[in-house]
Amino acid sequence: MDKQGKIVTFGELMLRFSKQDKQRLSQGKMFCGNYGGSEANVAVSLAMQGEQVEYVTRLPDTQTGRAGAMKLRELGVGTRHIIYGGDRIGVYYFEEAASLRNSSVIYDRNGSAYYYLKPGMIDWRKALEGVSVLQVSGITAAISQEAADATFEALDIADDMGLTISIDLNYRKNLWRYDGATPRETLERMMQYGDVMFGDVIEYDFISQHEKIPFKPTTPDYDMNLDAYRRWYEELHQLAPRCRKMMIGMRNQISSSHHMLTALLWADGRMYNAPIVDIPNVVDPMGVGDAFDGGFLHALRLFDDADNQSILNYSLAAAALKNTISGDFNLSTEEEIMEVMNNGFCIDNIKVYD
Repeated sequence: MDKQGKIVTFGELMLRFSKQDKQRLSQGKMFCGNYGGSEANVAVSLAMQGEQVEYVTRLPDTQTGRAGAMKLRELGVGTRHIIYGGDRIGVYYFEEAASLRNSSVIYDRNGSAYYYLKPGMIDWRKALEGVSVLQVSGITAAISQEAADATFEALDIADDMGLTISIDLNYRKNLWRYDGATPRETLERMMQYGDVMFGDVIEYDFISQHEKIPFKPTTPDYDMNLDAYRRWYEELHQLAPRCRKMMIGMRNQISSSHHMLTALLWADGRMYNAPIVDIPNVVDPMGVGDAFDGGFLHALRLFDDADNQSILNYSLAAAALKNTISGDFNLSTEEEIMEVMNNGFCIDNIKVYD
């Protein structure tokens, strides 16, 4: 993996609306708005860790579209290759979890500027000039058939140019509403491009149709069935033989504000496991998977390629810190993530045990 070139992430930037103080969407009079979206979250995470990163998408030439691009620039993300057109930006409404009540997400993305993105609209040869890594996710291809076609156009050109391709599986069943290939077929096709790959255990379960391996820790000394995961990784590698490093994130939600977090990494024919992190005071769980992904891509450059344990531990520390930050973006720096990692994941409200 080239450790010098820029990183490009590609997907849909959205507006997120939530109510204050964990109110239901039907309560109160005021919405709080933030920009977000999986691939934009990864881009911000990378920029915060010191990477040169460009974000590619299609936005409406409106105040909300231009403000979204401006927000990304404020956080150090390049926006030179964003194209403008269409009438509206995608929106999602997030109802925060509270006590026994689960969180919920309502998407309003049909007809957005990105929804109508088509192959040929983005000059990928230009956008990928001087770039070493292209990162996309399952969401990139889930919005519409045209967006899926544009995603595979980007993957084909990146592959032809010899870039490292990063795939975040990111399966969201509520998004796949268009006729054509099934989500599993599309995600399996995307996996064939992946040099490095990230997903949570639910997404790998969906694609592989593997019998679920229980992960229900209530304390950090939970005994994971690592042999079962090793066997599963061997099966997963058959689905994506090109992939060199494949990470699985796992989270058990004890309550709305108390989560247990860990991850596994397969690399060079071997599996690595990280500690289980106890996070008893979650501020905002949105974007934790994207923080994993951003930490993973930066760690691949930060550490020696063979230092897979440090790559995994750094990625987990980045994801753990995201739980302490409101909004979609992980605003943690490399220094902060390294401090958590080097101190045994012990910071305020985060505890870990091997």
